[in-house]
Amino acid sequence: MVFSSIPFLYVFLPVVLLIYFLCPMSRKNLVLMVSGFLFYAWGEPVYVLLMLFSTLLDYTAGRVMERYRENPKIRKAALLTSVIINLSLLAVFKYSSFLVENINALFGISLFNPDLPLPIGISFYTFQSMSYTIDLYRGDTKMQKSYINYAAYVSMFPQLVAGPIVRYDDVAAELENRTITLDKIGEGAFLFAQGLAKKVLLANNIGILWTNVKEMATAGSVPAVTAWLGILAFTFQIYFDFSGYSDMARGMGRMLGFDFPDNFRYPYMSKSITDFWRRWHMTLGSWFRSYVYIPLGGNRKGTARTIRNLLITWMLTGLWHGASWNFLLWGLYFGVLLIIEKFFLGKYLEKLPGWLQQTYSFLLVVFGWVLFEMETPALIGGFFGSMVGFGGFADKYSVYLLASYGLLMVLCMIASNNWVPRLVEMAGKKFPRVVSGCKPVYIVLALVFGTAFLVNSTYNPFLYFRF
Repeated sequence: MVFSSIPFLYVFLPVVLLIYFLCPMSRKNLVLMVSGFLFYAWGEPVYVLLMLFSTLLDYTAGRVMERYRENPKIRKAALLTSVIINLSLLAVFKYSSFLVENINALFGISLFNPDLPLPIGISFYTFQSMSYTIDLYRGDTKMQKSYINYAAYVSMFPQLVAGPIVRYDDVAAELENRTITLDKIGEGAFLFAQGLAKKVLLANNIGILWTNVKEMATAGSVPAVTAWLGILAFTFQIYFDFSGYSDMARGMGRMLGFDFPDNFRYPYMSKSITDFWRRWHMTLGSWFRSYVYIPLGGNRKGTARTIRNLLITWMLTGLWHGASWNFLLWGLYFGVLLIIEKFFLGKYLEKLPGWLQQTYSFLLVVFGWVLFEMETPALIGGFFGSMVGFGGFADKYSVYLLASYGLLMVLCMIASNNWVPRLVEMAGKKFPRVVSGCKPVYIVLALVFGTAFLVNSTYNPFLYFRF
């Protein structure tokens, strides 16, 4: 089940919210736990058992660490058990086929390929659940005594399958005691409507352009204008798709009484690649920084170690997105760019005009999306060739695409910047009642137009579900 679907919008969400609001506070976490497992089982009726196992494993590891808090060996054993089993499950379901395929190709043998279906959201809920045991071992959080409360944290349906990655400590206090007010419900509804509009009205529509161009580019070369229109379409599609989902998740969390961390902060306005990764998928970046980069030594042990730690972290970041060489290459690409900026280019970038910094950052991100989306080196090379004109400059279809999607592309450019929110903020200071009164209208319009599109369209992917 996806958020941008009629069953979710008009059946699952209203029913869950009604039951949740009617229940006393002492039962609300039970509602969250049950609804989360039902939400997951809707799409993964078998693999919900895997999530149940992972939840029970980490809860038990936490209880053991607390019970034997004076015994460092047992505490460490409990942590290692949690981490090793969680990562092993992730490796088996997400990376085993990739590993077998490459071993068979390298050695010319025929090992059995399990080709297991990937459980939806396994990368997200595994990282969330592991953050609890790691933080508990470090002494950065307190043990959760209630299994229901802990399971509610892991299985909370707004952020279960595509983030944001919510660490246990982010919501530990709210799991025990939270307030639900009309103001919070209104703020949450507005965030949800904003995310729905991003996803359904922008991401889905501009994504059709990329789907068409990708099919053509996979079959052969395309003109430069077509290639650029296509990859720009994907650039906006993945942003509005994922940030829209995050907004919907945060909005529902707010309605339920939780403040989930922000996941995007206008990343296409970045003035460097370093700045981009402070704005894009911020909860993933924070997770890798806290649990991989800093434990490896961060930047504390000299230049060579810092470079090594950055490359390892970004290789793993790439592989987190998928078991494919292009994802590994994508991670290394950004790792190298970050190293170059850190040790050489950054001080020169700061001296450039702001618009030039943004152009530099945006173009490098666009090139990165080619690595991300084209699966093989041949396709990557062919698409880059098309972008520089090896397939010609333009043809009639290029003109047709430009005429058909030009206005939508401009709308995406505007919506990916903070211009409109800044204007609304300024208007809110002068006309607070008018702006406040417009918010319910916006919510209704987003729901009406979003529903109309969903009823008439079959194109409704969530790109990050595959991760």
